Amino acid sequence: MRVVRALGILLIALLIAAGVCLAGQAKPPANNSRLSASPSSASNDDPEAPVAPEVISRGENGRIVVRATKLSVPIDIDGQLDEALYDATAHFGDFIQTLPREGEPSTEKSDVWIFYDADKIYVTCRCWDSAPPDEWVANEMRRDGNQLRDNDTFGVMFDTFHDRRNAFAFYTNPLGALADQTYTDEGNPNRDWNSVWEVRTGRFDGGWTVEMAIPFKSLRYTSGLAQTWGVNFRRGIRRKNEWAHLTPLPASLGGSTAWFRVSGGATLVGLDLPTASKNIELKPYGISRFTTDQTRVSPDDVDADFGVDAKYGITANLTADFTYNTDFAQVEVDEQQVNLTRFPLSFPEKRDFFLEGRGIFDFGRGGTQQGGGTNIPGGGGGEGGGGGITPQLFYSRRIGLNQSRVIPIDVGGRITGKVGNTSIGLLNIQTGQEPDTLVRATPATNFTVARIKRDIFRRSSVGAIFTNRSESTVTTGSNQAAGVDGAFSFYENVNLGGYYARTATTGLEGDDESYQGRLTYAPDRYGARLEYVKVGNSFNPEVGLVRRSDFKRTFASARFSPRPKGIKSVRRFLWEGSFENFENGAGLTETRVSTGRFNTEFEWSDQFNLEANRNEEQLTQPFAIVPGVVIPIGDYHFNDAQVSYYFGPQRRASGNVSIQVGQFYDGTIRALTLSGSRVTLLSQWSVEPSFSINHIDLPYGEFTTQLYRARTDYSFSPRMFSSALLQYNSTDSSFSSNLRFRWEYLPGSELFVVYTDERDTHFSGFPALKNRAFVVKINRLWRF
Repeated sequence: MRVVRALGILLIALLIAAGVCLAGQAKPPANNSRLSASPSSASNDDPEAPVAPEVISRGENGRIVVRATKLSVPIDIDGQLDEALYDATAHFGDFIQTLPREGEPSTEKSDVWIFYDADKIYVTCRCWDSAPPDEWVANEMRRDGNQLRDNDTFGVMFDTFHDRRNAFAFYTNPLGALADQTYTDEGNPNRDWNSVWEVRTGRFDGGWTVEMAIPFKSLRYTSGLAQTWGVNFRRGIRRKNEWAHLTPLPASLGGSTAWFRVSGGATLVGLDLPTASKNIELKPYGISRFTTDQTRVSPDDVDADFGVDAKYGITANLTADFTYNTDFAQVEVDEQQVNLTRFPLSFPEKRDFFLEGRGIFDFGRGGTQQGGGTNIPGGGGGEGGGGGITPQLFYSRRIGLNQSRVIPIDVGGRITGKVGNTSIGLLNIQTGQEPDTLVRATPATNFTVARIKRDIFRRSSVGAIFTNRSESTVTTGSNQAAGVDGAFSFYENVNLGGYYARTATTGLEGDDESYQGRLTYAPDRYGARLEYVKVGNSFNPEVGLVRRSDFKRTFASARFSPRPKGIKSVRRFLWEGSFENFENGAGLTETRVSTGRFNTEFEWSDQFNLEANRNEEQLTQPFAIVPGVVIPIGDYHFNDAQVSYYFGPQRRASGNVSIQVGQFYDGTIRALTLSGSRVTLLSQWSVEPSFSINHIDLPYGEFTTQLYRARTDYSFSPRMFSSALLQYNSTDSSFSSNLRFRWEYLPGSELFVVYTDERDTHFSGFPALKNRAFVVKINRLWRF
């Protein structure tokens, strides 16, 4: 293991040295105002730009240039495509399959137009479909609904600065649902980013139609004549499990995620863009609430409040955000999880203020889409098999939350964007003291995060981060963390990355460093990953997250995933093996896991998965797995297996069913799980049931954990829906409900009505109330 450790340290050193050298050689991007400008404009390998009336030109190398058509009057967005301009303007299409037949023409025709005027850019498409409408997959109407990307879809991706790294994406389905997201460094999708835009769909004899209108105020771009953007289009035909794009993209990137490869898009020319406006947005809100919380001195409370969020475009690609008296009452509660490990869980961020621009703050993770693996919603998976054990230097849920208790955010500010080829992220938030609580109150705290990242070459970057927390949670004093990282992509499928970080906490001594090195080779047929991570026993980023401390982790995996041409029912087989080893600071092995996996992906989207694990655990201290059951110190060797079947999303009832059997420490485990499931009752109404039942039999006790969850959503329109989330968790004997109504009554302006209730089922009789809240919140967006 000393050799492995030395190789890991050497890899880190080489990455940092390479980053410094490459950063010194990197040249600033040329002005983007002329077609002949360098990488930001049409590159040398692009074909000649099309000359009117032509709207597209294709090179023999697969590169494509598209010309947008300027309008003098706006388009009436009704989804009908009946205006005269559609007959007067040439369209383009000829999409190319990414899956299932890489490089072949799409099986369905798409006629696309791009127009723009002084205020908006328009994307329209006539989506031909040889099947009757009752065979289309269109069962999601909610904005940004999880199921939407598993419907028949049409979408567009804009690389507005043509840096071939970052992009805005918009897509819809035949029902006219809205979905928008951003990509950072050819990955890191932010699906919670919401912008102001409009879409309408329609039908014709032979398919469906789309009209999108995206205000320039909703984008960041460089104004002026003859601008150049990157662009790509995606068509998803779910009954065939087919994904097609305007440009050829490799199957190794996956279907719905292939357009993360922003550098593989086409070039969009002919844009005489209006002068960027002041880009000032104000979004005040008013809220009234009734709450009952048994952890507070005065449990019942009725109050009203107000606050405001503001946004200002400092430059075309640098934005300042401000928030005062921030409130997130409209956010859906967390989905509970079963934890059978001795390490804490992590939960996703759902609060709007922390979601926009979050890709800039990602540290040590890299952004390039890796591809190659399976994609089973609700299934397992982690960071190269590590279950997300690599530390995070910035974990936004450390701000404004403490043990799921809400801490008031008094005021905050953020600057995000790019200056030339350098990404910048600055964040400062002041939280107030936790009020009126029976538990230890969280003191008023200031949080600071500073992130900088420089683009080098076509798909690589180096960066640094600094965080500060004025009030430490483990000592009396403050806490700081700092680190440098790099992500380097070579050829199509080779990725290197790593970081080095240290922390400083008042009064805390010990090993306060952490570093990582990783190498990924991820083509479609074969794949491999190597990773080494070290975390010291006093590494303590208190604006971040460390799930496990004092360890050195070595991970290796290899994959073989052929696409058999002789078996029509099978799209791909996958065999994968991995090895993971954790040593503590003393050099003793604490955890060792060897995993073998076999997966079959069928042509109709279903998947079969079989996994076997060989586990070794050396417990150096007792482990309370549930109250009353403690696993003692000792050396444990145990094996288990898991089999699962995923029913594809094109079905009216879909989801992943898995069964786990085997040993668990010095006992046994039997587990049954239903995850990622959905039953479509109507095109606007669905139910999503799930459960996890684990029966553990140990010499020290026998117990069963049960987690049941049911979500239902009803959409009145793409901008109005109601939802309910019900959960029962036997581990803490809790039953919770979260009922939400959301209406976007004007683009960007919303009304929320929310009821939340949590009860204790430990005792017999009607469950006792722990907390509840009824909230009505309204906001209004003003754009200048």
